[in-house]
Amino acid sequence: MTKEDLFSYFPLFSADWGVFIKLILIILILVLINIAIYDRFIQRKNQLLINFPLIGRMRYLFYMLRNPMRQYFGDETFYDSFEKIDWINKVSHGENPSLSFSPSNPYGNQKTLFRHANFVNELHEVQAEFSVLFGENRKIPYESKSIIGRSAMSDGAVSPEGTRAYARGAFNGQFPINTGEGGLTSNFLATLNLKDCENSYLEIKEGTWFAKTVYRIMRFFTNREVSQRLYRHMVVRQKDRGSFIFDRSKLVYFRINWHSPLESFPESISEGIPDITFQMGSGLYGVRDEEGNFSDDHYQKVMRFCRMTEVKLAQGAKQTGGKLLATKVSDDIAYYRGIPAHKDLVSPNRFPYATDMETFFDFIERLQKLSDKPVGFKIVISSRENFETYAKALKERVLEGKDIADFITIDGGDGGSATAPLEMMSKIGLPIREALLIVNEVLNEYELREHIKIIASEKVLTPDDVVELLCHGADFINIARGFMIAAGCIRARECSGANGRNCPVGLNTMNEAKRSKYLVIEKSKHVAFYHHQLLHGVRSLLAVMGKRHIDELSMDDLISHAKKTEENQPYCSTA
Repeated sequence: MTKEDLFSYFPLFSADWGVFIKLILIILILVLINIAIYDRFIQRKNQLLINFPLIGRMRYLFYMLRNPMRQYFGDETFYDSFEKIDWINKVSHGENPSLSFSPSNPYGNQKTLFRHANFVNELHEVQAEFSVLFGENRKIPYESKSIIGRSAMSDGAVSPEGTRAYARGAFNGQFPINTGEGGLTSNFLATLNLKDCENSYLEIKEGTWFAKTVYRIMRFFTNREVSQRLYRHMVVRQKDRGSFIFDRSKLVYFRINWHSPLESFPESISEGIPDITFQMGSGLYGVRDEEGNFSDDHYQKVMRFCRMTEVKLAQGAKQTGGKLLATKVSDDIAYYRGIPAHKDLVSPNRFPYATDMETFFDFIERLQKLSDKPVGFKIVISSRENFETYAKALKERVLEGKDIADFITIDGGDGGSATAPLEMMSKIGLPIREALLIVNEVLNEYELREHIKIIASEKVLTPDDVVELLCHGADFINIARGFMIAAGCIRARECSGANGRNCPVGLNTMNEAKRSKYLVIEKSKHVAFYHHQLLHGVRSLLAVMGKRHIDELSMDDLISHAKKTEENQPYCSTA
């Protein structure tokens, strides 16, 4: 075919583009001239733009791109290596994570090494299933089917779509999920079906035959998310749209009616939802009455859907109460938490029932009696003396025949930094490994270790991170960052929603335009894949370390690898 024949089929190719291009250039030049005049002679808020009109705006363009683009063009220094991030992205997408040649962080720079066995095990010789029993003395103990759970992230800090993806991933992957201090919301129950519930404690919304017909037509021509969004607008009030669960088989929206009497709530937890740990923060969100005080009745209702309770005293950099900017306090979040909508939400610094050790542990015992389920607390420690205060109080309760906490969650100083003051992010609390050594040593010294499970969390990404914390004495590992990356986080550091900047992938934002594009079902698969590969990696490491069970791990399996500061001195290894 000749060029003339091609132009005859596609006359657009033979058009004279010269005039159009000139027009575009003229418009562009006029716009730039107007911006330059505005910067130099009109605006009086930015000195840089007065001195360098127009061209000074390049600084702000590059500054805006710095955070979201840093991982592509800069060195990854926050984690051990960029390979850890790459590993999560690969395994969460079901890809092979094996590396070729070598990692970017040299082997000799590793601070900790694992001691391998002379005669290693085959993978099938290592335990295939992991479990941890919490609250063995409670009427309703909880046995986790995994040693890994998704750490506390509140619905509201995370978008409703993101929370639903995590809940579905946790349900399919069979690992527990922590509500965060925002409390239990309908999005954590996204896998629940109407057939698994008694109607007595539900509020149900069903569309007309016309609405259902529109849904089915849209479902045929588009996708699940688009058709469901349209159907929701036709069935549920806009103000309540995020608080209802959708049953695809019956085309019905429903939510828990928290005003129903306690007697109408189920006695046992439905098998159709993930294992949920309810976290109670200083704001008492989800379990407070109209005056903001703790409600026994509401707490008991919530615990009909949760396996255990975690009272948060501190979390990484958040030694103050949690913060949620007004841009994230939607009508739905206000409904769940019992607070005014569209206003900054700052929780009290101190947990209201923790004025001293006796008051705090009496409240823990009160929760245990109300729920008949395990109850623990979350802290960050800064010294041995700091933690011994807890141990002494717990020991006194044991001697007096009182109940004590069933578990303690230890968060490292580098955790919980999604929205926290800069002055606290790098100056508060011990790193998790140091903290775990202190906690185990003190609990053993006070003869409390056998009664209390230890949950550890802080910057855990890959299987080697998990095994290292298990060696330091943790019974269970909570992960937040790793699960965020698996769910699509690109680490743009715009989680807070401050200054009009929102999470670009729709995971950690309440911005309707961005979160409506989030792929709930697809990302839930990625979350489950990530958890599965974490456990597989743990088993692989156990095999080469000559272990058959995680209970065999100890500090003796770690080699501290320190680098000599003197020039030309060799590396040294000490057990």
